[in-house]
Amino acid sequence: MLPTVLLVEDDDAIQGIVEDALTEGGFKAAIARSGEEAVTLLKSRLVAYCALVTDINLLGRFNGWEVARAAREVDPNFPVVYISGAAAHEWPARGVPNSTILQKPFAPAQLTTAVSQLLNERSAADLGKA
Repeated sequence: MLPTVLLVEDDDAIQGIVEDALTEGGFKAAIARSGEEAVTLLKSRLVAYCALVTDINLLGRFNGWEVARAAREVDPNFPVVYISGAAAHEWPARGVPNSTILQKPFAPAQLTTAVSQLLNERSAADLGKA
């Protein structure tokens, strides 16, 4: 079974590109079209997501910063990759610790590399705790 990444993106074109990149990188993408939907999915714990890839500027009440904080409430070490065309400059102040950001447009390989690196860092941290 492929590791599942929760993808939060409200733009259909970008969602398709990111989903394809994740699939080609060996991941399954679960799609949330709003921050509210993503937070509900994360808190339900029905799926063991391995990482979160979220746009920052989302339709609805929750933005990507808030979705990432909700993910970290579920798991303090949850891997988070932000994707943004306009809000990247806010990442140092608003992003969760040990996350990464990709500025749109980005190459699909950059996304899968970012997710894989965060997963590897998490595995190394988990081994260090054992």
